Amino acid sequence: MTPLDHDVLIIGAGPAGLALGAELRRLGVDASIVDRRPDGAPGSRAIGVHPPTLAALEPSGVTDHILARAARITRGVARADGRILGAVRFDRRRARFPFVAAVPQAITEAALRHAAPAPEWRTEARAVISRSDDAIASLVTPAGERDVHARVIVVASGAGGESLGVPIRSVWHRYPDGYLMTDLAAGGDEPADTAIVDLGARGVLESFPLPEGARRLVAWDPGARGAEATAQRATRLRAAVAARDPKLAERIETATAFGIRRSLVSRMRAGRLLLIGDAAHEVSPIGGQGMNLGILDAVTLASPLAAWLANPEHFQALDRWEKRRLASARAAARLASVNTALGRGRGARTHGLVVAGIRTAMRSPLARAAGHAYAMGFDQDAA
Repeated sequence: MTPLDHDVLIIGAGPAGLALGAELRRLGVDASIVDRRPDGAPGSRAIGVHPPTLAALEPSGVTDHILARAARITRGVARADGRILGAVRFDRRRARFPFVAAVPQAITEAALRHAAPAPEWRTEARAVISRSDDAIASLVTPAGERDVHARVIVVASGAGGESLGVPIRSVWHRYPDGYLMTDLAAGGDEPADTAIVDLGARGVLESFPLPEGARRLVAWDPGARGAEATAQRATRLRAAVAARDPKLAERIETATAFGIRRSLVSRMRAGRLLLIGDAAHEVSPIGGQGMNLGILDAVTLASPLAAWLANPEHFQALDRWEKRRLASARAAARLASVNTALGRGRGARTHGLVVAGIRTAMRSPLARAAGHAYAMGFDQDAA
């Protein structure tokens, strides 16, 4: 048998890969992380860390690092045409953390890196293979090519597991929707603990708290999403915001554009190869659950994986983990699809019907269920 380099090789040093590395390290499992990037990517892509994720990361000490820098969202308010339709209250939930922590993804990743093994940057996986006694990853580094042998390889490098040779198929769908986004250093007059979802006939405008009084704005955008100038995107975002808050619109100087897609694998394991995070599932970012879904994949995998490494007959826990995580991914995808559909631009008559329906729902017991759903309370591994 070829000597092993590691018990676990993790491909990808994003939130999911780092979370798995941190938890395996806490459990005393030898794990290594590789990533093709030169270092941790800056920026603030995902910003919401939900209650189940905060609870899951607490044993490794990551949660304390996140909360030291985060804004706390205790409620979300739905508005339309200048009127409040209703609110969901996270602070009324019986949870260890009755809020959503809002913090740039770079800070979340920095907290995870503090607890995880140091990633080996500029190291790209070209192929992986599972054998009876080990798994092999073919890596390319600045020093050359090499093969790494591990008892298990976990792919956490985003979509594209099939390109590495993982024999797991996925089904995906690209949405027609596009969005514009910007972060403002000071976010106007909105409460610092409140997320705003403004449903207009021209599409949704979302406003989320960030640390130090900043806010993130996200608007539905029917415009082109190609290699257009940043100024064009900023102009369209200003127009979307001006319909609700002209003074806030004047402060927008730049904007990024993004499209969305949904994907889900048929399974998350193939021999000694596993997929987690976006490598296993992608959901619309509208609702902010994608990163959290991946972190929960990772943290809940660590214990059954450690047990299986100690005794290969203990595979039932891995089976249960896979079923729970696939069910959670399907639930998150359904919620994200609903959010995406509700946020589209539409004609005045249809818009009126949608607004009336949401107003009625927000005044019923469905409002409490919505708060539970948006706080990821329906995740199979929610604490």
